[in-house]
Parts: sequence; C-alpha cells; structure tokens
Amino acid sequence: MVGECSIASVCYNLSMSEIKCPKCGTTFKVDDSSYADILNQVRGAEFENELHVRLKQAEEKAAADKELSAAKLTAEIEKLKVELANAETLKKLAIAEAKAPIEKERDRLANDLENKTTQAKLREAAIVEKYKGAIELRDEEIERLKDMKAKLSTKMVGETLEQHCQAEFNRIRMAAFPNAYFEKDNDARTGSKGDFIFRECDEAGNEIVSIMFEMKNENETTATKHKNEDFFKELDKDRKEKKCEYAVLVSMLEADDEYYNTGIVDVSYRYEKMYVIRPQFFIPIITLLRNAALNSMKYKAELAIVREQNIDITHFEENMEAFKTAFARNYELASRKFQNAIEEIDKTIAHLQKTKEALLSSENNLRLANDKAEDLTIKKLTRGNPTMKAKFDELDKA
Repeated sequence: MVGECSIASVCYNLSMSEIKCPKCGTTFKVDDSSYADILNQVRGAEFENELHVRLKQAEEKAAADKELSAAKLTAEIEKLKVELANAETLKKLAIAEAKAPIEKERDRLANDLENKTTQAKLREAAIVEKYKGAIELRDEEIERLKDMKAKLSTKMVGETLEQHCQAEFNRIRMAAFPNAYFEKDNDARTGSKGDFIFRECDEAGNEIVSIMFEMKNENETTATKHKNEDFFKELDKDRKEKKCEYAVLVSMLEADDEYYNTGIVDVSYRYEKMYVIRPQFFIPIITLLRNAALNSMKYKAELAIVREQNIDITHFEENMEAFKTAFARNYELASRKFQNAIEEIDKTIAHLQKTKEALLSSENNLRLANDKAEDLTIKKLTRGNPTMKAKFDELDKA
C-alpha cells in the first residue's frame, strides 16, 4: 500500500509538470520532454519495484512451501526410518533366531574340532617323541655297530651279530617266550645249516610258529661286498630242510640301501614266507609272526588232528614196508652168509684133502725114517770116527 501511494503521488505531481521529492519534499518543475523521460523512468522503477516485491513474496511463499514440504518430507523420512529400524530389528531377530541353532552347532563342532585337534596334536607329539627316541636309538646303534665293525675282523663281525641276537632273545626269554626253543642250528647232515632256529609249541605240543634265522654282516673294509639277495636261496633251502615255517635274514649288508633300512622287508615275492630285517627289529619280527600264528592255532590244531590220523595210517604202512624191507635184507644177508659158509666148507674140505695128502706123504717118510732108525747101529755110527768108537768102547767096558 505504501508503494502504491508513493507512485500515485508522484504521478499526480508529474501531471502538473512539477516533481516533488518524496523523501525531502522539494518541488521542482520539468518540461514535457523531461517529464516524459522521468515518467518512463518512474514507470520502469515502479515495475521493477513491483517485480521485486512480487518476487520476494513468491520467494517467501516458495520458502514457506518448501519448509512445509521439507517438514512433511522430514516427517515422512523419520517415519520411514522408524519403520526401517523396526524392520531391521525384526530382521535381526529373525536372523538371530535362525542362526542360534546353527551357531550352537558350529560352536559345538568347533569345540569338538578343537578337542580333536588338540588330541591329534598330542598324539602327533607323542608319536614324534616316540619315534624320535627310536630314531636316536637306531642312529646310536648304527654308529655303535659301525665303530664295532671297524675294530673287528670279518669273522668276528658275523659272530658278534649272532651273539647280539642271542643276548637280545635271552634277555626276554622267560618273560615273553618261556616255552620257546631258540638255539643254534648245528645239524649239517643235509649239507648246510642256518644260524638259529626258533620254535614255540603250545601245551599240547602243537607248533605255534617256527623260524629259521640267518645273520649276515661284513666289515666295512671287506673288498667283496655281498648283497642280501645273495643269501635268499640258501636260506630258503635251510628253512625247508629243517621244516621251519618262516625264514628271516638278520642283515647289516647294504647299509646305505633305504629299502632295507625302512624296517621289516617282506621278500616273499622271491621266496615264500621270507623277511629281511635290521638287528633292531629282531625281537619285533618274532613277536609279529608269533602273534599272527596264535590267531591261526585253532586251524592248526584241527590240522594236527587230521595229520595225526593220517600219520597213524602212514605209520602202519611204514611199519609194514619196514618189516618187508628188513626181512628181505635179512634174507639176503642170511643167503649170502650161507653161500659164504658153503664156500668156506668147500675150501676147508679142499684144504683138509691137501692136509690128508700131506699127512699120508709124511707117514711114508716117517716109515722110511723109522726103517733107517732101526737099521742104525753103533758100528755104523762110529765107522770112520775113531774118537766116537773109543768113547762107546769105554762105555761098554764100564
């Protein structure tokens, strides 16, 4: 309203060719051209002012609408945030409910896994510690044997290995193998023999297990180096001849061969039921084979019964054959001696005949001698011998 009054006042004054300043109140006149010019300026300023007023009002209204819209939008946003928060809470609750049993199971499995992992680590540590000691013992044994071999002759090296095995067995004989036989094989009737024979029987006399052992070693300085397989054939032969179930070569040969250094080596692909071991596995191989044999004792006992029945029949047949053989032999010997006796009698008869003839010839000679003796007289004896004649004459006079 103020702006409109000011414009009207100015316009009114301008119509009288006078201009009055609305601020200071000074009035001054203008000509028509100036008036027109001023009028244009007034109209432009009025429009500009009006425009500014309207723009300001529009801006204010827009600002107010904007604030209202912003408030509504903010309220809507807040509402959505609350709803979203509620939804998120529900989602979290649902997820938590769904995850609870899974996490519980996961924790249980994790605990089990941790326990098992711990147990596994403990077992692993125990195994490592166990075999660490075994490896150290083996290394010490190897070093000891190497040092020993350097000091002994080739023959003494072999004997020492045998003594080592025998001492190891005797050390646990009464505790582990009280009914076992373990002695040197001294039976060379077949042309060869192993080093030791192990046999064990149950109380009924059934054999549990039997092993033919051969011990082989050689000095490091030996020119000709032997291999383990060089002795397989002879060992298998000894096993069969001595009726042993297994054959074991206790060997220090090929000391750098990892194949034989890994433990108990099964060479049954070459020869049946044969193994090669290092000395430290001497007692374990006996225990292993013996325990395996104990599991089959039931079948062995049944086999022994069947075998005993067969043996009874076999013994009868063997006895019959033995009788026939002995009878035939005795008959042959008797016949031969009878023939010899007859021949001797014939020889004796011939000899007696010769003796008879000699005696008859002697009798004739004796007769002739007797005749000569009877014909012998003192006269004939002293004939041609004056000395003797004188002696006999003296005897006659006396």
